[in-house]
Amino acid sequence: MMADLYQAQRAMRQMRKQALQRGVVAILDVGSSKTACLVLRFDGSTPSGEDGEIGSLAGQSGFRVVGAATTRSRGVQFGEITAMQETERAIRTAVQAAQKMANVRVDHVIASFSGARPRSYGLDAQIETNGQTVSEQDIARVLAACEVPEYGAGREVLHAQPVNFALDHRSGLSDPRGQIGQSLTVDMHMLTVEAAAIQNLVHCVKRCDLELAGIASSAYVAGISAMVEDEQELGAACVDMGGGSTGVSIFMKKHMIYADSVRMGGDHVTGDISMGLGVPMATAERIKTFYGGVHATGIDDRDMIEIGGETGDWELDRRTVSRAELIGIMRPRVEEILEEVRARLDAAGFEYLPSQQIVLTGGASQIPGLDLLASRILGQQVRLGRPLRVHGLPQAVTGPAFASAVGLALFAAHPQDEWWDFEMPVDSYPARSLRRAVRWFRENW
Repeated sequence: MMADLYQAQRAMRQMRKQALQRGVVAILDVGSSKTACLVLRFDGSTPSGEDGEIGSLAGQSGFRVVGAATTRSRGVQFGEITAMQETERAIRTAVQAAQKMANVRVDHVIASFSGARPRSYGLDAQIETNGQTVSEQDIARVLAACEVPEYGAGREVLHAQPVNFALDHRSGLSDPRGQIGQSLTVDMHMLTVEAAAIQNLVHCVKRCDLELAGIASSAYVAGISAMVEDEQELGAACVDMGGGSTGVSIFMKKHMIYADSVRMGGDHVTGDISMGLGVPMATAERIKTFYGGVHATGIDDRDMIEIGGETGDWELDRRTVSRAELIGIMRPRVEEILEEVRARLDAAGFEYLPSQQIVLTGGASQIPGLDLLASRILGQQVRLGRPLRVHGLPQAVTGPAFASAVGLALFAAHPQDEWWDFEMPVDSYPARSLRRAVRWFRENW
């Protein structure tokens, strides 16, 4: 099974190369509340940054956004596809609108999704190089020597990235090729998700007559676009608060070393408002967007919000609610989401990293006062993140809600090396259980 997956991932990487040579690729971020599509045109210049180095993150140049569209998602819950036809329709709508704006036909898409119960593993391996120059084959050999844990039936590896190499006693190497040493060690981060989530996404994309040229975790790509380089280098967490789920990713030395997700997001806050005030979801969403918050002050008791109803009964439809009451409904749910995020960070051993910056992004991160509440609950330096500026990105898609879409564009242009990028002897995959990723990272670096 591992060999099949390996081949499938390699085939996708090959397709990505072809798409980049043709010069156009679509980016598809399939979320619970919206599906966003960006069409990228590549001008053939290599991205800036350490080109060709193992694992280097996306440079800024190399592409521009020529089309962008977003549509309401249907059929996606907790970041996972639950109704195929509805999701297929949303993907088709978004891709067609973005193609129309770009005035170009797209065949290849690179997609990201959240949820799917991600699990992180830290793997390591060592091989002897006997004083020879480290070659591409040696990299493949050391990666193949990593023992893959028993990650359970019904799960697939989504990412498998070398995050650190050591040659003899020199650790922290990002690319040991061409250097001379006796023994080569690698540390790897592997992320598995529920296989059904990947299969459903692949199926929906194929039904839209598109080829899948890559797939990534939203938590990972949101971190790529919302964190600055220093944060990715020194250790930071990205909390991507979407509609149906909240992604958590931890970066160190410019690599993701841990990812998880909380099965709650902004839609759950909207649901609480809808229940608490007895209004439809659409009205609750509007009230949340215009008047929402998590910190009530004295003035909020007097600040009244009109809740228009649709019953036709004039008395009933003229209800008002104070902003303090609205905050009283929203705050417990937001606190619950942040407490869950905190539990994930604690499990990962985040407090042991040299820097503990937390970057909040995603549509639900825009609730006023959320950053203050987050710094109280998460007990760290917290800032609100916006995605990096990329060439040609329309103003409408520059907000925090588009962190994953923009990050996916950067990932498409310049992906970090993964296991399947090296010609590997895929015969044996012994298994043993491994500790969680960050703890291993702390002890080994």
